[in-house]
Amino acid sequence: MYLAGGLLPKNETITIISFFYLVFARMGNLPQLDVKSLGERAKVIRNHIIRMLARSGSGHPGSSLSTVDLLVALYYNKLRHNPQMPAWPDRDRFILSKGHACPALYAVLAERGYFEVSKLDTLRQFGSMLQGHPCMKTTPGIEISGGSLGQGLSVGLGIALAARLDKKDYRTYVMLGDGELEEGQIWEAAMASSHFKMDNLCAIIDHNDLQIDGSIRDIMSPHPIPDKWKSFGWHTREIDGHDYPSIMSAYSEAENTKGRPTVIIAKTVKGKGVSFMENQVDWHGKTPSKEEAERAFAELK
Repeated sequence: MYLAGGLLPKNETITIISFFYLVFARMGNLPQLDVKSLGERAKVIRNHIIRMLARSGSGHPGSSLSTVDLLVALYYNKLRHNPQMPAWPDRDRFILSKGHACPALYAVLAERGYFEVSKLDTLRQFGSMLQGHPCMKTTPGIEISGGSLGQGLSVGLGIALAARLDKKDYRTYVMLGDGELEEGQIWEAAMASSHFKMDNLCAIIDHNDLQIDGSIRDIMSPHPIPDKWKSFGWHTREIDGHDYPSIMSAYSEAENTKGRPTVIIAKTVKGKGVSFMENQVDWHGKTPSKEEAERAFAELK
């Protein structure tokens, strides 16, 4: 039995605020942030990332910082979700396949109200709900446990197929790293997604050109990236992954594309927002010292 036109499972505890959030989310009428406000949110998220990683002494700043604008635009202006009901059946799903960038996702989830912002200070601590890679059993808002690269798109395809079988209209978004495209499983999932015409599935590639050992072109080049996805039957859109109008336009285009899945290839800057981290492969998995963190905070004011 469902109440309010299928919005609420029976016996679900919910506040009045959460109820109306669900109603407006279901109707697609959630308030939208303008470009300036999105940029301000992104600064807050980037500050959280630096603080978390400096405190934990372990993690991946470069990969986290490059994803921020894509995540902020998604969680504030596109994704149908409710932080007070993370398991809402009609929510859109987001999967961070490049799980090592989870500090960015944790910061966004905290700022959106999935859990207290103070929890961010416990990143990678023993017993913390915020582990070094996402864990669906401990962290509200995490759809799948991640860490092993290459698996997220396959899971996203399965979730999208489940939506079709259940006659649900939620969408599934999967964020991949460009180095992650070296994993063969990605291309199996890409082929199957096209075969089944999964127009409720959108892949987002954080294309920052660097992976742990260097340039993706030098390690195992996935280029030409757009041509590969097109050859697999995907609708393909290339954008600046730090330009909000371009990001929002791409998300809307993906939603309106019918009969095939969409991939958004977002050109980003590894370490975006912190000058001494930008385009520097050393910051893939190195955390800032106290002094470096202070320099970063000064730039992120």
